[in-house]
Amino acid sequence: MTDQLRKKLQEEIDALERELVHDLPKEIKRAAALGDLSENAEYHMAKQRQEFVKARFRQLGKRLADLSLTNMNNIPKDKVGLGSTVKVYDSTKDEEVEYKLVTSEESDVANGKISTTSPIGRALLNRKVGDEATVITPNGKRELEILSLTTIHDEPSEEKAGD
Repeated sequence: MTDQLRKKLQEEIDALERELVHDLPKEIKRAAALGDLSENAEYHMAKQRQEFVKARFRQLGKRLADLSLTNMNNIPKDKVGLGSTVKVYDSTKDEEVEYKLVTSEESDVANGKISTTSPIGRALLNRKVGDEATVITPNGKRELEILSLTTIHDEPSEEKAGD
């Protein structure tokens, strides 16, 4: 997992924890002081927010733990995998496109960063240079031929993910 992703997740976890421990209890207490809880919209909104924040906090904690278990030795050195940069020829659009395969939290399609769980990401995983991949999209099939590949193992060490 990249340090940048770990930092991003940890920052969100820290912000949620602050909200859960400090802000929401004050808000709930203030709303409760307004009177009858059965008709107190502020109280119910604060309680709903508290439940949402708790769920998101648990979700992010689990995701951070799961990502930290990623064993870099299991990522292929000669095939497309997490962290790979792939140049493909899209015969459907008659153009070359470059993608970097990242986790869902890091995806940014406009900048060529696609998730390994996206349709294109899944189609490219475990392919080698020269392989073709068929991607099923809402607009129909796309045929991609892998022209070049740089894996996470080929990246400079400061960009590599840690175990």
